[in-house]
Amino acid sequence: MRDEKADKALAIVKRLREAGFAAYFAGGCVRDRLLGIAPHDYDIATDARPETVRALFDKTVAVGAQFGVIIVVVAEDRFEVATFRADAPYLDGRHPSAVRFGTIEEDAKRRDFTIGALFLDPIAGREIDLVGGLRDLRAGIIRAIGDPRQRFAEDHLRLLRAVRFAARFNFVIEPQTWQALRELAGSVPAVSPERIGQELTSMLTGGGAGRALDLALQAGLLEHLLPEVVALAGCEQPANFHPEGDVYRHTRLALSMLPAGCSETLAWGLLLHDVAKPVCRAVGDGRTTFYGHPERGAALAEAILRRLRRSRLVQERVAYLVRGHLRLCMAPRMRTATLKRMLAEEGFAELLELARLDALASNSYLGFYHFCRRALRTAQPQEIRPARLLTGDDLIQLGHRPGPRFKQILREVEDLQLDGAIRSREQALAYVREHYEPGN
Repeated sequence: MRDEKADKALAIVKRLREAGFAAYFAGGCVRDRLLGIAPHDYDIATDARPETVRALFDKTVAVGAQFGVIIVVVAEDRFEVATFRADAPYLDGRHPSAVRFGTIEEDAKRRDFTIGALFLDPIAGREIDLVGGLRDLRAGIIRAIGDPRQRFAEDHLRLLRAVRFAARFNFVIEPQTWQALRELAGSVPAVSPERIGQELTSMLTGGGAGRALDLALQAGLLEHLLPEVVALAGCEQPANFHPEGDVYRHTRLALSMLPAGCSETLAWGLLLHDVAKPVCRAVGDGRTTFYGHPERGAALAEAILRRLRRSRLVQERVAYLVRGHLRLCMAPRMRTATLKRMLAEEGFAELLELARLDALASNSYLGFYHFCRRALRTAQPQEIRPARLLTGDDLIQLGHRPGPRFKQILREVEDLQLDGAIRSREQALAYVREHYEPGN
């Protein structure tokens, strides 16, 4: 299948070349193409200055002109075109204090990892490797360019990026890079919560989430970012329900089954579904229990995601998933109305998938899952979300005064409708007349 985005990026390179400038694909898109992965974005590196790039193309956005970065827009697709540069010292652990425009060699050496510092001449079909990136790509190695301590000290977010790349590509982190990562793990909280939250989300949804969790724990990053998850390690569970081991091992196994590209809310929901087990764990009469952990976990999950500046929508959906992850086990014994209400919930499809992965990471019992799938498959949409038979206005016409009891009556009628006991407006009116005295 033709890659239209690659064609547009190639057209940008050709336009720069025609104007007398060097231009190459750069960074992650080169790495991904060599790994046989379709790139999400194409970045272009050039010796053309930002003002020249803006003059050469019809539609541009100067998102980082002071750093040599211009966005070129081609038919709604956006391409980052950056001038070769060398960075001045990093003073805030995140951004260079200044940049100067330089050579392709300097541009390669300022980057973080060797596999992300490759260039590609898309016209000649030739890779340009100035830091040993091709060697590391073939060997499956994440290696910092130059002194790893300096690379991580410059930009603390690179500590998380190293873990994410190692997990996503199933690569190993080179020993000196790993040692520097562990030594500097305590500096990661200096990164803004928004960037940490985004990087952790990418780590959970990009593939290899289980391994990413292990690496983050072993490197000492997790204790600074998600101490609530660190507490899962050593929190023992009853072997008859959880033969896999403690809560951390269970969570890690569940995450390992997440596909790349899964939703943010499913990934965070799975990571945090048992986050309250350590605080709810109780042992008595030879039994270990975790009563209340879904409810307390929902509150904890919401607080964690608020701390990481994830959107309110994400916070609420993940709290819903954590709160409800055990409810599905009761589905075969639910009243028909209760089951239909659950099936109609906004996030139920994600809740069902979370419950499936949760079960596969423990005792593998999926009876409830197949029951819910059958119920969804056989029920008509109008059965799950039927039009209401009565409204508050109908109750007023029957002589009832507005108040808290309105909700109780309407809920009861709706339950009977979902159960199939009441099927028409007339039956609903008759039921209310028979069971509720007006004015009471």
